[in-house]
Amino acid sequence: MTKKNLYVDLSVLQTVPSSNINRDDAGAPKTALYGGVTRARVSSQSWKRAVRLAFKDDNVSIGTRTKEAAKLLTAKLKELDSAMTDDVAADKTSELFKAAGIKLNKENETGALLLISQGQITKLAQYAIDNETLDKKEVKAVLNGDQSVDLALFGRMVADNPELNVDASAQVAHAVSTHEVVPEYDYFTALDDEQPEDATGAAMLGTINFNSATLYRYANLNMVELVHNLDEKDAIQGASAFIKDFLLSMPNGKQNTFANKTLPSYVMITIRTDTPVNLVSAFEEPVTSRNGYVEPSIKRLEAEYESTLQYVDQPILNLVLSKDDSKVGERVANVTELLEKVTAALTKAVQDENIND
Repeated sequence: MTKKNLYVDLSVLQTVPSSNINRDDAGAPKTALYGGVTRARVSSQSWKRAVRLAFKDDNVSIGTRTKEAAKLLTAKLKELDSAMTDDVAADKTSELFKAAGIKLNKENETGALLLISQGQITKLAQYAIDNETLDKKEVKAVLNGDQSVDLALFGRMVADNPELNVDASAQVAHAVSTHEVVPEYDYFTALDDEQPEDATGAAMLGTINFNSATLYRYANLNMVELVHNLDEKDAIQGASAFIKDFLLSMPNGKQNTFANKTLPSYVMITIRTDTPVNLVSAFEEPVTSRNGYVEPSIKRLEAEYESTLQYVDQPILNLVLSKDDSKVGERVANVTELLEKVTAALTKAVQDENIND
């Protein structure tokens, strides 16, 4: 049977008050020019890190992105074999990285950040303990197996050895506001608690850039690739974890200053067998309003969804979780019901479409 595609689209509308959750090199909120006007923007990298941090809180398996993978491996060798000396552990680590085709510098660090799972570290260490002579193919096989959920979702690039690259099964778009934004500035002062009562002037002053926006957030999952990176059961669980934490996470830039932890106002989850569809075109003409942006943004998004059906196949499932009325899809009451329905649909689709390797 020919294997087919299976994608999950996530479209989210989320209003964020005064905030600076993702800064540029000058400390201002990131922006994008779209539809001829300036939009608020939150980078995909920023939100993916927020998802990875949420995974950690939810006990989802995550790897470590670091230049110090060699140190982690050396520590694991000594943990598994308490009689091993520091020098022997260091030598075995060096041999393992050489066999994998990954270069270490004088500081015993990789040249770039390397995302590696805890399972890969453990199995590499055990392999080195069990084998005096290292086989390059077997070492690479260990580094390509036992992937953590974040590694399977977001992929890995290893410039030293492309054989260790992992194709990402998730794509995350830069979030952009559905409307034009105007940058704002907060001028602040601070007093010294120990200064005399009759003293004048502030001990500190400065400015903080911020804006407010209703964001359109989009991501998609390639379930064929996710099953390939993990397995059928773990892929479906991983998809559910990703959806939950993509919806509920928030980048932590300037959170203590603005306390801007909001929740989505609207969520649309679409399962397709032909192609992912980013619905941002709904907002190429910026939304204008003096009474809030959420309601008109929902109308624009749902109209765009319906118009795309002229070009793509009818989806397997379209679920909507919304604070306002919806004219498309199947309504769900909460995130729990949303995840239950997605999990059931993906389980059936993965089996029906013969995705499992």
